[in-house]
Formats: sequence, structure tokens, C-alpha cells
Amino acid sequence: MKSVILFLLGVIVALIVVGGAVGYTYMQEMSDDADTSTEDNVNNVVASKVSDDDSNTEDDGDDIVSEEVKFNAQEGEGYYREVTYKDGGFRQYDVDTGKLIGSSYDSDQKYLPSME
Repeated sequence: MKSVILFLLGVIVALIVVGGAVGYTYMQEMSDDADTSTEDNVNNVVASKVSDDDSNTEDDGDDIVSEEVKFNAQEGEGYYREVTYKDGGFRQYDVDTGKLIGSSYDSDQKYLPSME
């Protein structure tokens, strides 16, 4: 009787170890797929440019200092691309749609989504 209990206990431990290994591998694959999907979205985003000739004089497009993709903590989900310029200004674009969602430039404020 004692050997049967030890055998069953051994089988249960083996199942837990194998299940943990399979679960870990599955989670790693899911994580890799999510990273690839995000990278694809970022690579496919085309910066939308404000097309108002008289208002967009602050940036000529050649003054980009950096571009970063950041988690949208304010919304709690999704990502945005932040472009920083030499003059210290920035623009933020939605990664999925490419639309302008934030800007430090006064001339861009009329193109931003309404906060109401």
C-alpha cells in the first residue's frame, strides 16, 4: 500500500513538473508573438504630418532628435510613438492608426482629439 501511494505521488509530481515546463514554453511563445506584433505595428506606422502650411513652421522634419515607442499608461493599454525635436518640442502618434494624439506645439492643438 505504501509503495502505491509513493508511486502515485511520484506521478503527480512528474505531471506538475512537465505541465510547468509546457506552460512556461507556451507563455514564452505567446510573449514572443506579442513582441513581434507590436514591432510590426510600430514598423508599419507612418507619421501623419500636419498639412497646414501657415501654422506648422516650428518643425521642418529634419530636426528629429529621437523616436520612442511607449506604453500608454494614461489609457492603461496600447502604445504611442513619441517624436522629439531639436527645439525641445514633441509629437505623439497612435501606433495603430498613425494619428496625432499629443503635441507640445500650439499650432498642432487644433488637430488633437477633443478631451470632452
